[in-house]
Amino acid sequence: MAEAGTTPGGGGRDGDAAPAGHASPLGSVDKALVALEALAAAGPAGVALGDLARSLGLHKASLHRTLAALRYRGWAEQDATTGDYRLGPAATALATVYLGEENLPALLHPALVAVCRATDELVHLGALAGTEIVYLDKVEPARAVRVWSAVGRRRPAATTALGRALLAHRPLDDDALAWYAAAAPDDHPVSPAALRETCEATRASGFATETEENEPGISCVAVPVLRGGQSVAAVSVTAPAERLGARRRREVEAVLRDVVPPLLPPTLTVPDAVLAGRGAPRSRRSATDAAL
Repeated sequence: MAEAGTTPGGGGRDGDAAPAGHASPLGSVDKALVALEALAAAGPAGVALGDLARSLGLHKASLHRTLAALRYRGWAEQDATTGDYRLGPAATALATVYLGEENLPALLHPALVAVCRATDELVHLGALAGTEIVYLDKVEPARAVRVWSAVGRRRPAATTALGRALLAHRPLDDDALAWYAAAAPDDHPVSPAALRETCEATRASGFATETEENEPGISCVAVPVLRGGQSVAAVSVTAPAERLGARRRREVEAVLRDVVPPLLPPTLTVPDAVLAGRGAPRSRRSATDAAL
């Protein structure tokens, strides 16, 4: 640790080193932010003051004052029994707003545009709303024969690629599976066991698919977008079924794999199973061209 009054790397004036050797314009604010990041990494179990101070290279007394200020505003909370610190409701509420349905279209629209350019097909952004998915955004290709859709439209999660991508990365017990399965349309019934199998296959591959289960003549491929390992949205490519056979589906998966991750905000990612398939062959434009 630095001695009091020093500013190693341009850090704060209270004797704490600035992270990563870079100068912070305001050391006290920087200290609060790195403390919040560490609390987020610690998870719901929290972390002791001493352990947190050592991991951040900060003095305990100084960090204690920072945490007290964060507690005052609800950004951190302290376990009454153990004394450990964890993120408070104000921090989680801010994350919820940032990644809420109102903000997701703006955050992910560039990814939708790039995927549409690379595939020349309709691209959707969807999120869960009860037992259904709701289309939050879409980007349409210029081609003459394309699929119709509308932002705000809702479809059963159990029979859509978007819904399956989302459900595969949510905690699902037997009751939840039964709830989603029961909402499937009468012309395409889904059993809880079949839905569980579909979710397991989706987790294994990283992609969800459906072929004419949601709408006659239409097929989709979707990839989930995750925060902290749990799905918050999904991106899908939708096309006439005759245009989305097995070979074309693999090409679309490669586009989603290459194009979507680089265009996500830092807090969002795709499943590891998706990234593990990098290097699969693609057709049409390169990922770089698609993102331009």
